[in-house]
Amino acid sequence: MSHAVQGADAPAPAPRPGLIGPTLGLLQREVIRFVRQRSRLFSALGQPVLFWLLLGSGFGASFTPPGAPPGTGYMTWVFPGILVLVLLFTAVFSTISIIEDRQAGFLQAVLVAPVPRLAIVLGKVLGGTVLAVAQGALLLLAAPLAGIPLTPAAVGLALVAMVGAALALTSVGVCMAWRMESTQGFHMVMNLLLLPMWLLSGAFFPLEGAPSWMRLGMEMNPLTYGVAALRRALSWSTPAVLDALPPLGVSLGVTALFGAAALGTAVLLVRARPGTAP
Repeated sequence: MSHAVQGADAPAPAPRPGLIGPTLGLLQREVIRFVRQRSRLFSALGQPVLFWLLLGSGFGASFTPPGAPPGTGYMTWVFPGILVLVLLFTAVFSTISIIEDRQAGFLQAVLVAPVPRLAIVLGKVLGGTVLAVAQGALLLLAAPLAGIPLTPAAVGLALVAMVGAALALTSVGVCMAWRMESTQGFHMVMNLLLLPMWLLSGAFFPLEGAPSWMRLGMEMNPLTYGVAALRRALSWSTPAVLDALPPLGVSLGVTALFGAAALGTAVLLVRARPGTAP
């Protein structure tokens, strides 16, 4: 009888937190960290803008975009690729914080808390995606300076394409950072994987005229379709440019599959391994 009374008086176990609360908490932490580290804004946005100005000025007199009307310069043609470069840099700077959190002990504290591993991944990925799209949208406002008129339809399609590409790139960054012990190793892998992925995405030079082996690699590169979707969104005024690009539905579909595959891989890695590199 006494045992029954003791069992009835025992406090109920604390409820486990759901998925939405921890996810939003980690997302908010990413945004607050970004606001406090304003140098990240210059690193993720200033460097691509510098590339855009230098490349656009340097290649402007010697490059004619395929299918573009006369007078279309390289600065106009490369603008969608620079938008993707902003997304890539932001994804890198957002996910490298995983390594910093591990070294500071914050990641271990999150892992031992009764928080779903999926919430950890979603918080980091969605936080990085929000920051990447926000910075990409800032640069998108400069499109008229590149000779690209902005319409509500163009802005809407461009934002959809940027969300898909940012989600995929941030998820890839989480996969890389989760297995890394040092920021130096992370930057090395980034230089060997993400930058070549951007260079072979049709952002820097078009598929037309590339060697057959390189063209095959560009067609197999999932980021190619994110760049193509952005180029289609911003090129409605020059229909001839669209003839050389994959259809919009195919581009958005491949980008969505790329994001889903990268996000799923990140979830599997976080669930299978602790917060330390093997």
